[in-house]
Amino acid sequence: MSFLRTLRAEWTKLRTVRGWVVGLLAGAAVIIGLGLAPSRQGSCGQHGPGSECTALRGPEGQEVTDSFTFVHRALTGDGTVTARVADLTGQLPDDPPNNREGVAPWAKAGLILKDGTRQGSAYAAVMLTGEHGVRMQYDYVHDEGRPAGAPVARRPVWLRLSRAGDTVKAEQSGDGASWTTVGTARLPGLPATVEAGLFVTSPQYSTQVNQAVVLSGIQGGPSLAIGTFDHLATAGAWSQQWQGTVVGAPSGPAAGRLGEIGFEPAADGFALTGTGDIAPAVSGAAGGGVTISQTLAGTFVGLIVVVVIGAMFVTAEFRRGLIRTTLAASPRRARVLAAKALVVGAATFAVGLVAAAVVVAFGVGVLQDNGVYVHPASTATELRIVGGTAALLAGCAVLAVGLGALLRRGVTAVTVSIVVIVLPYLLSVTVLPLRASDWVLRFTPAAAFALQQSEPRWPQIDNVYSPSDGYFPLGAWSGLAVLAVWVAAVLGGAAYALRRRDA
Repeated sequence: MSFLRTLRAEWTKLRTVRGWVVGLLAGAAVIIGLGLAPSRQGSCGQHGPGSECTALRGPEGQEVTDSFTFVHRALTGDGTVTARVADLTGQLPDDPPNNREGVAPWAKAGLILKDGTRQGSAYAAVMLTGEHGVRMQYDYVHDEGRPAGAPVARRPVWLRLSRAGDTVKAEQSGDGASWTTVGTARLPGLPATVEAGLFVTSPQYSTQVNQAVVLSGIQGGPSLAIGTFDHLATAGAWSQQWQGTVVGAPSGPAAGRLGEIGFEPAADGFALTGTGDIAPAVSGAAGGGVTISQTLAGTFVGLIVVVVIGAMFVTAEFRRGLIRTTLAASPRRARVLAAKALVVGAATFAVGLVAAAVVVAFGVGVLQDNGVYVHPASTATELRIVGGTAALLAGCAVLAVGLGALLRRGVTAVTVSIVVIVLPYLLSVTVLPLRASDWVLRFTPAAAFALQQSEPRWPQIDNVYSPSDGYFPLGAWSGLAVLAVWVAAVLGGAAYALRRRDA
């Protein structure tokens, strides 16, 4: 019997067993139903004022956050600003409404050159951070500085920011005499007159960032940084008067909890108190809203369904003795296994593709109608998530086929399939500490859930990058590769066992 005839025979088996067809359709229905169910409530859209959920865009089009305390003067043309960061202290959130002394790892105090004081405008900055040394950051998504493992800069530290046309250079010094370049940035379209000077900010802080605790124990809130600057000097065509602006001033409970935000003159300089961040916008503990991948929460339940079908598609023939008839018609046993895997994989991919497409197309609208802010994703990302969800379901179903052929007994195969494929993901999003979760999601078939991630992990943001918020330790294609290795290994073992054993 040719492979095409074997393939057709296996397809006939799948489509003529009502339970398997209903199961596949039920899996798709669960994914769609949970994706379109109004299970979340938010504070924007038709259920809120709307302004809280307006996306702020940076010069390169990404969503950004732009909140800091700014002491500045107008600079026309080329020029330089120099200052020494004499001290950087702060407050971290503790048991509400209390704070404790401490500096967030990505608290920032330094010099910034910005296209006005409008949020989201182009900028370049050099800064001393809480735990990451001296960095240069520009246009929200770019970060330059010391290599990994280099010693953290000691306080005080001298900083200098220089503009020449549309190029900005950042430097640091330990004594104000010998200077080292931190980085350079080109800001196309930078106007002739910009605002430049001192800034301080401190991002959302969570204890989960530095501790491997159970996800349900995440606690945190806004933090505060206080930067003391002296030896302030400028060169070039600057306006006469320093002025202060709190860009993106906090409001509501956070403002009252943090205390006074602003600046005051200090010896030969200023002391600035600030909160917020100048960085890409994220979801999770350090940000707000949800990602598009969180509309596909039903994938987990659908996965259980297709895994059971994949295992039973093989073990049912062993239980009833029909495998002998199948192998008599097609003696090449590896070909039979390949046909079973291809049929189950293709059918699962098809229903998964339809289900994911419906959820991605309409799930975002359902969340927004219930006041939930959803971080937008590009069309390419949406297509990758839709196709990736289908590939995840198909790959896991094929893996279950291999386990069914290897173990032969239905209950055993289903149990092992769920333990190997489903349980790692369930534990990772519910009870495992983040460090343990990262390891589990690197080496088990659940690594393929990375195909659903819609936002990057930014190294300059200490967020709680948890799978429950749609973040995974591997990239999308790396996660798929891990699943592919599992599928290849199990199918290879099953083919070998099928050839060696009696039917």
